[in-house]
Amino acid sequence: MIKTSNIIHKFSDSVSFEFPDIICEQEKTLLVLGQSGVGKTTLLHILAGILKPTSGDVFIGNTPLYGLKGHKLDKFRGKNIGLVFQKPHFVQSVTAEENLFLAQKMAGQPLDKKLSAELLDALNLNHRKTAKTYEMSQGEQQRLSIARALINKPRLILADEPTSALDDKNCEEVIKLLEQHSENVKAALVVVTHDNRLKDFFSNNIELH
Repeated sequence: MIKTSNIIHKFSDSVSFEFPDIICEQEKTLLVLGQSGVGKTTLLHILAGILKPTSGDVFIGNTPLYGLKGHKLDKFRGKNIGLVFQKPHFVQSVTAEENLFLAQKMAGQPLDKKLSAELLDALNLNHRKTAKTYEMSQGEQQRLSIARALINKPRLILADEPTSALDDKNCEEVIKLLEQHSENVKAALVVVTHDNRLKDFFSNNIELH
């Protein structure tokens, strides 16, 4: 689960964001909606352990995220937080399957080829496991991004604008994949987006202003 308390981030005296408290339990989902300029990306980076807030707390389970520093924070983040970005970034020189292995290695996790194969199969990517990521379609890359987010069985999955470039059919498909596979690894799922279509899929939502 993830819980925040009194998060404020100041970029300067004139630019700051104050965010509502967030709680998303294990195996539950949360939609964070907001238009451009309301701090969605800032909040996502704070929740992901990438940007330390000016004040306030973020807890993953019982662990205060920003009580960790340096290598300990990196290792905790890699093991406990799965990230799905709008535009996935992969290591281009290795295969789809090897990108999953790298995610395990970076988190200090043992290599689990069985889980990798299961995820690739579940996301209809088994036939593409030896392809380089630049050879894959946008939809395939997005599904691989979901597999990478799940490979370390994280407690939290954060998705940044996962549907903004998709038509209605593919939008629904991606959200169902995220929900299904988050539930499979017993993770909390938080989706941060400006895409109002997603209100139809989430009963629990927060709107940033």
